[in-house]
Amino acid sequence: MLDQLIQFDKEFFLAINQGLSNPVFDWLLPILRNPFTWAPLYLFIIIFLIKHYGKMGILIVACILINFAATDGISSHLIKKNIKRIRPCNDIEFKHDVNVRVRCGSGFSFTSSHATNHFGMAVFLIVLLRRKWRHIVWIGLAWAFMISISQIYVGVHYPIDILCGALLGSLIGFINGNIFKRFVPSFFENKTVL
Repeated sequence: MLDQLIQFDKEFFLAINQGLSNPVFDWLLPILRNPFTWAPLYLFIIIFLIKHYGKMGILIVACILINFAATDGISSHLIKKNIKRIRPCNDIEFKHDVNVRVRCGSGFSFTSSHATNHFGMAVFLIVLLRRKWRHIVWIGLAWAFMISISQIYVGVHYPIDILCGALLGSLIGFINGNIFKRFVPSFFENKTVL
């Protein structure tokens, strides 16, 4: 069963990594997975939260950082260091089939920290802001999905790494968002939709 799952994972990886190859994706997807690409968005989120919610916005930004520490710590330091799955671009038996479009890196593959961190942040913000800003649901999930799928396309993660990272990050973001809701209920009393 596990062998079949790994084989399916590799086939699905190749369908994305090789099957979707085109010059536009070759240019765009490495950019999408780069954290510096999203620095203006992160700055916008900080400014938006502080401008619209004042001291509560500062608290939300602090909670986003705590949420990020949780997602990254669990994915990078707990799971990856114990599972030790080799990245597709470093797998001696498989890497000749991989189109590597970025530096491979020496770290492990499972779970994808990009997927865990970005789905964690997206779901945390969705839990907090969906009543006040209804578009956050599809924007947040699409943003996290684009970053995550690019990890497969550039050759550094398998689909199961992404799927499990997305599920883990979503769970952490959901739990942390609901903890915030429980301890700061006054933030959720105004239901004005932006």
